[in-house]
Amino acid sequence: MDLIFIRELKVSTIVGDYPRERTNPQPITFDIELAIPGDAVYQSDKLVGTVNYAAVCAYVQRECDTHHFKLLERMADHLARGIIAEFKTPYVKLSVAKLGIIKGVKLVGVVVERRAA
Repeated sequence: MDLIFIRELKVSTIVGDYPRERTNPQPITFDIELAIPGDAVYQSDKLVGTVNYAAVCAYVQRECDTHHFKLLERMADHLARGIIAEFKTPYVKLSVAKLGIIKGVKLVGVVVERRAA
């Protein structure tokens, strides 16, 4: 399986269960891997044969602007399933992490993997 990857996409959004996390946006970071759908891109050398990674980044930003989750697990699941549906990729691995939320810890987060049905 051939993959496109996006590393360290930074977004500021409201995410968390604690009251202090529900009022102010906080920085989070994403790492995303998604399967290239088919092999048309290798013959055509055109963007229409693959997934536009800039569009994936814009999708993640837009979803974080409009949906505020309490748990990273729910956020990651929502985004991974949305990427599969929106971009017709057969596979997504998505990591999402809060930055510096726990003293002495750089990142805490979750990783989900989803496949198209």
